[in-house]
Amino acid sequence: MKTQKITFGLVTIIMAGSIMFTSCKKPKRETDTDTGSAADHSYAENAANDMVSMGDQAAVGGTLSTYKLAEGSPSNTYFTACATISLYNADSLNADTVMVDFGTGCLGSDGRTRVGKIQYVYTGGRFYRDSGIVITVSPIGYSVEGNGITGTKTIKNKGRINGNMTWDITANLVINKSDGTTVTWNCNRTKTLLNTSTTYNGPSVPITWTQARVGIVGSAWGVSSSGDAYNANVTSQLIRDFSCTPDATRPHRHPFIQGSVDFTPGSKPTRHLDFGPGSCDFNATVTINGNVHNITLR
Repeated sequence: MKTQKITFGLVTIIMAGSIMFTSCKKPKRETDTDTGSAADHSYAENAANDMVSMGDQAAVGGTLSTYKLAEGSPSNTYFTACATISLYNADSLNADTVMVDFGTGCLGSDGRTRVGKIQYVYTGGRFYRDSGIVITVSPIGYSVEGNGITGTKTIKNKGRINGNMTWDITANLVINKSDGTTVTWNCNRTKTLLNTSTTYNGPSVPITWTQARVGIVGSAWGVSSSGDAYNANVTSQLIRDFSCTPDATRPHRHPFIQGSVDFTPGSKPTRHLDFGPGSCDFNATVTINGNVHNITLR
């Protein structure tokens, strides 16, 4: 087996709150070197997760001033103060609507310029943690760095299943890339807060995500910018422990530490990614055509 160091942001397939994937770079004896479909999947996944994160924060505090944890800054924040947030029909018993408006160009400290609006319709509650809430996320004339995003994403809080808070997540998105190509991305997943008893302190208090242990199952699929279909299927529940920080210099890097996923780009061989038995580290393996490669998630 050959050990390789792989950039964390390119190899991780599915994130809870932040989830992504790509195939690893193969040794020279491998003739299959396609990574385009995986990169498209990763970009779409991140964009979808960003929209949900912004909506949850806007509903809780009515501001995006603390959106997106940063590394190395005292406040651990990326500021997006140029966004305007409007809340309509603020009643936890009825449908509420939050509109986040980035105008004609809102540059955040994450270096990305966002244009347009994102609408969030909350039914049956106001917060991501509310049992029974359904959140429908719809971009309206929305783009990130010139990449237009249309479609919907829906999150349903299923309450507690086997004692743990659980969400069903579906999405149907189209990414119209700035280079003129198009990517479609769909998902059907279940997210579980595996340590609900220690991180959830009632409906009036936000979930303690810094101590969360999250599990993900389900699948994602779509068509890449090159026109190739792809599929990403969790074969063993993916687990991320947010109290696990293998690299002290990057305290907000919390890799998946357990579980496995199969990623199939078109008619090419399936890449099987295994995150290991649960150790707090950056180690994983990728198997292609029966060849096992050790990789380091960085």
